[in-house]
Amino acid sequence: MPAFPTAAKRALADAQLRHNLANATSTIRQKRASVVGELDDWELLREAGAAIKEHTLSKLDTYLERFEEAVTAAGGVVHWARDAEEANRIVIDLVRRTGESEVVKVKSMATQEIELNEALEQAGISAWETDLAELIVQLGHDAPSHILVPAIHRNRAEIREIFRREMGRVGAPAPEDLTDDPARLAEAARRHLREKFLRAKVAVSGANFAVAETGTLVVVESEGNGRMCLTLPETLISVVGIEKLVPRWQDLEVFLQLLPRSSTGERMNPYTSTWTGVTAGDGPREFHVVLLDNGRTDALADEVGRQALRCIRCSACLNVCPVYERTGGHAYGSVYPGPIGAVLTPQLRGTASEVDQALPYASSLCGACYDVCPVAINIPDLLVHLRTRVVAEHHGWRSKPMDALMGLAGWVFGGSRRLAAVQRLASASRRVIGRKGTIGRLPPPLSRWTDARDAPAPAAESFRAWWERTRGGESS
Repeated sequence: MPAFPTAAKRALADAQLRHNLANATSTIRQKRASVVGELDDWELLREAGAAIKEHTLSKLDTYLERFEEAVTAAGGVVHWARDAEEANRIVIDLVRRTGESEVVKVKSMATQEIELNEALEQAGISAWETDLAELIVQLGHDAPSHILVPAIHRNRAEIREIFRREMGRVGAPAPEDLTDDPARLAEAARRHLREKFLRAKVAVSGANFAVAETGTLVVVESEGNGRMCLTLPETLISVVGIEKLVPRWQDLEVFLQLLPRSSTGERMNPYTSTWTGVTAGDGPREFHVVLLDNGRTDALADEVGRQALRCIRCSACLNVCPVYERTGGHAYGSVYPGPIGAVLTPQLRGTASEVDQALPYASSLCGACYDVCPVAINIPDLLVHLRTRVVAEHHGWRSKPMDALMGLAGWVFGGSRRLAAVQRLASASRRVIGRKGTIGRLPPPLSRWTDARDAPAPAAESFRAWWERTRGGESS
């Protein structure tokens, strides 16, 4: 994957992509503005969401242990994964233990982050995405380009062709007379997925929230596919980032108002599923939750950067970002695109690669992302913070000459006699200055400045020298 400037330039050349993005993001922006404007206490809700998340992060170790105790008491099993490799190994082992060779999946950013589908495929296990947009991406052998609408870069005609070409290769084929009418496309997806739902014995999910108090996981979605995955299979495996915790059941009151309005522009998601452990005769017989770190504790250690862990994956920042709207998500080289990806990905993955070093610069710093964030993440501040980090970690040699010059300047200005001596030296340097009062004949790299700018010749006499000559006595 090339760094953002190269990938963005390529995306900007795709007129169809820019049209698709502009149409989709403008529609979502308008819907969000309408439903947010209905609430007089929106800013108070936003402050409450930020405060709850910040409190949770400050006591994350305590709440994680409390969550594990609650899940265990409810009949579930908690697994701890330090990184993607460990998380993938845990999931593969759990699936193999059931004897099954396929799983159905609820849309999950965490499993995309660790590339679980690819790991399952290498292990001989088929993973079927059941979210409509994720299904489009999977059938199109593509990558997600949006947090909420992974196939936002595709239009209806493209989707129809993907369905007609690919569905029959992995399941129920698309109808021969399939059109690009949204209802017909949704019906084709429904028929294709229904046989997978009814056949699958194992499901993999993520979670929008995890309640430490009760051990409950929460998934909000709009299509009903999540409800099918969470209730029909015999074994449910949920991969959850450790930052998804909220302390109490009551805290969901805040987030279930913030999230749907900020993401889909709805007052409430059509499907809000919650599950706590296992219940005899109802739902999965086995429940496992894999708590994923994968760089999150490193982000937590950064007092400035940690606020990115508040993110509830609503995608509001993507929909208002002028950079994202013109380049799309693929240019970011991460499962987390847009402004939040530009500050979250370099913290989760580090800044060793050129791709991750470039991400904090993939922004105009206009501040629109901060204005719409439902948990008040100050993304512009984080971008500047991470730019400083990138420079310090990877371009330190460039700052050493400046550091030396600043140290020398500090030494000169630290003593009046030293300053007076330097001023006399500067006045004497007039002898080497060009005739028109500009510095000439300087070697590189100084000439890079003086070749394009007039640098006035030093005064024949400094203010200090003038004061001493006209007033008498030494200056302080």
